[in-house]
Amino acid sequence: MNPSLSTPADPISQRLIEKAKADLAQRLSISAPQISLVEVAQVEWSDSSLGCPQPGMDYLQVITPGYLIRLEAAGQEYEYHSNRDTYFVLCENSSPPDLLKP
Repeated sequence: MNPSLSTPADPISQRLIEKAKADLAQRLSISAPQISLVEVAQVEWSDSSLGCPQPGMDYLQVITPGYLIRLEAAGQEYEYHSNRDTYFVLCENSSPPDLLKP
């Protein structure tokens, strides 16, 4: 998997990036401007776990469009997975998405 780095043009992905940055800033006790966007890509997750299944949870087995958001803070990368709405999750054990072809 090697999605291309892109600057988000749509307001939905921009809003999700800002929410992910705020979440990471809170987790790391730093300010959001200390976090940089490494990449954002439109993807299709294979189910409603957004490529980040948790043990013991059941997920809808439907293709779920969303975004893969990679952020960097203090030399470490963090991967967030989202749907195309408002839900996102910090994913530490991810499974690869299907990348959408432009």
